[in-house]
Amino acid sequence: MPQGDMPLPGKVQVPVRCSSARVTSMKPEIREELFRLFEAQNPNPETELEYSSTYTLLVAVVLSAQATDVGVNKATGPLFAVADTPEKIVALGEAKVRDYIKTIGLYRTKAKNVIALSQQLLTQHGGKVPQSREALEALPGVGRKTANVVLNVAFGEETMAVDTHIFRLSNRLGLAPGKTPLEVELKLNKRIPKAYRQHAHHWLILHGRYICKARKPECPACYVSDLCSFKAKTTMEAPTAKVPAKPKARPKKRG
Repeated sequence: MPQGDMPLPGKVQVPVRCSSARVTSMKPEIREELFRLFEAQNPNPETELEYSSTYTLLVAVVLSAQATDVGVNKATGPLFAVADTPEKIVALGEAKVRDYIKTIGLYRTKAKNVIALSQQLLTQHGGKVPQSREALEALPGVGRKTANVVLNVAFGEETMAVDTHIFRLSNRLGLAPGKTPLEVELKLNKRIPKAYRQHAHHWLILHGRYICKARKPECPACYVSDLCSFKAKTTMEAPTAKVPAKPKARPKKRG
């Protein structure tokens, strides 16, 4: 993922927080320009979860709850090498699935859900991942956010999966302020220009993950900083020059 302009040579990035204030709601023309720049920077964004089918995507997204994509990929690589279909996962069994994913948070519950959703796919959907939101959310371990990711990535629907990054950016930038993920999601669906809705989910996640971070946003490296009304932006300052110490006087030679 491109991370915008690099810091200027000879300068050190030092987070400097200004006084915080309420962010004003972003105007339509600014939203249009925001997503135009996102597209110019990364025309075809993709999920960082590794998968080879709609089924392995579903499993990976279920496992990614309260976990990093990097951590999930480390676990699913070996798992999917031996079991990458509902039939194979069910045959593998919960105990062995648990062993493969034990490095991921909540792995015991997730192992149960992976087995249960795989069984449900076999008994109710012929082993295929359904394309409807209702059917997806009826699967064990699958909520609205997971369903939105699968619908967007696997089936190309213009859904918005609001994770911690998107929730933060929507409020910080004034893009779609809201108190709950659902409120933010519904506002984003209305406010994001139609032409950009397909990839908006990924652009916002990646921007939040690598640039507009929670504690120390990298504002000097942000290519949409001019469009952002966030008051507590970080800035870049040149390091304070050190005055070299005076050399000690050499002792005079005698005689």
